[in-house]
Amino acid sequence: MGSTTTGFADVTPGAAPIHLPGLFAFECVARHLNFGRAAAELAVTPTAISKTVKQLESQLGVRLFNRTTRSVALSEPGAQLLSALGPALEQIRQSVKSVSGSYGRPYGVLRINTSFVAYAALIENHLPAFLERYPEISVDVSVDNRLTDIVAAGFDAGIRLGHAVHRDMVTVPLGPVQRLVVVGSRRYLAANPTPQRPEDLLNHNCIRQRLNAGRLFQWEFRVQKKTETIEVSGRLIFDEMRSVLDAARRGSGLAYVFQDFAADALRSGELVPLLEKFSIADETFHLYYPARAMMPGKLRAFLEFMRAANWSEPR
Repeated sequence: MGSTTTGFADVTPGAAPIHLPGLFAFECVARHLNFGRAAAELAVTPTAISKTVKQLESQLGVRLFNRTTRSVALSEPGAQLLSALGPALEQIRQSVKSVSGSYGRPYGVLRINTSFVAYAALIENHLPAFLERYPEISVDVSVDNRLTDIVAAGFDAGIRLGHAVHRDMVTVPLGPVQRLVVVGSRRYLAANPTPQRPEDLLNHNCIRQRLNAGRLFQWEFRVQKKTETIEVSGRLIFDEMRSVLDAARRGSGLAYVFQDFAADALRSGELVPLLEKFSIADETFHLYYPARAMMPGKLRAFLEFMRAANWSEPR
């Protein structure tokens, strides 16, 4: 009956598979022609390596070494096996060495999943400098407002508000505490009374945002040291803050957005901040990833760079 192929080597049906440690032990002894020196290289005892080689010979049904108490030499089958096996095992060694030696080095493709708000507020402006500092890293950014399973989708890390991250993830705060603010265009405010208290919003056209789970983003304010939710209404609902902000710029109503996200429009005067003394600041974006041990060098470099780039005094 012919031989069959296993995950280790071609063996006779019913025979035990030949494991790589046995082949490595043989190759090491063959290089040194000395069981003691081979055992020292592999950090095992001479007895253990001798037993491993004997088991390999038994499985193959051939003698691989001719040995006496004074010397060790390859048999003809042993020389034949070494000739075929040596280059393959050396390639395995080099491959393992390459992976283990480079894991902590900042290189490779870094895949990041993030919401648009987090990308625009924390990442976008700093990417050119990051790529310049780390020329061996390529960044693949997926902007997605849904809460994606980053492990199943093959991402190295994600960036979301802390409350949205699953508890089994390692989380690291990224950037300052985010302040929510009501904004409106000068055009809209010229045609409508400026709200003085949160409840005044009930008389305004408010642009709403629908979250991933389908519920609407709540408009919350700090009133006399308590959090108060205002059930605003309006004629526009979007599923991302970018569209909410754009609609406010066009004068379609008032928007409730992160202050940092609206920073350019606020600085230019295109939008005006409202009800600032009632604003809430208690959310922080977090970079998250699935394992704490052995963080890849590319992810460590990204995390440390972006944390430094987004550092600021508490507000």
